[in-house]
This record gives sequence, C-alpha cells and structure tokens, in this order.
Amino acid sequence: MGLKVLVVDDDFINRKLLHTLLKKHDTISEIVEAENGSDALDKLRQEDNIDLILLDIMMPIVDGVEFLKIFRSDEINANIPVIVLSTDDTRKTEVFDNGANDFLRKPIKEEQLFDKIAQWT
Repeated sequence: MGLKVLVVDDDFINRKLLHTLLKKHDTISEIVEAENGSDALDKLRQEDNIDLILLDIMMPIVDGVEFLKIFRSDEINANIPVIVLSTDDTRKTEVFDNGANDFLRKPIKEEQLFDKIAQWT
C-alpha cells in the first residue's frame, strides 16, 4: 500500500497544483486536502495512517506554526514528518523550532518535492 499525504494550504490553486504533482509520484496512493491548520487537525482525527504532511505557513484561522505547536504536542503525531512549503524564508527557524522536519520554498519544483518525500518516508 502506498503513502497517504495530507496537503494543508489555504490557496485552492496551490492545493490542486500539489495534488497534481503528488499523483505523479509512484508511492503515493492517497491525497487528503485541508484548507487551514484547524481543518488539518480535524482531518487528522478522521483519517487513519497519514504518512506525510505538506504544510503552508501563512493561513487563516490556524496558521502553520500554530498547527505545528498543537500537532507536535500530541505524542501520537511525533513520527509523522512535516515538510513546510512557503514563500517566506524568514520564518524557517520558527517552523523548525516548532517541529517541522523540512522546508521547501514556493514555487515548488517537482524534483525537489520528490527528493524530500523520498528522504522522509
């Protein structure tokens, strides 16, 4: 069985772009989408076996950093890798300090994304 990836981004076009890229990856069997950190936390309660999270930082309601704080406070989630995707390099240290495993700068390039997926899964 393949990987199950949660894509968290408030921008519909970014989510669809990532969805399209991820569908090209041989090992990914399921893609779950969330439009903000709160929605992502709800999806994590509903969905079993999320293997990887791709997380935007700047989102309404619950942003990426707040999501990480809440998500990483639960020991059950400690082993799920989170790759942050953002145009904002200035918050890199903050996301790593709050439990992100990796960082990719937007716009996302397919080869870089696939390399990170291979590294963390």
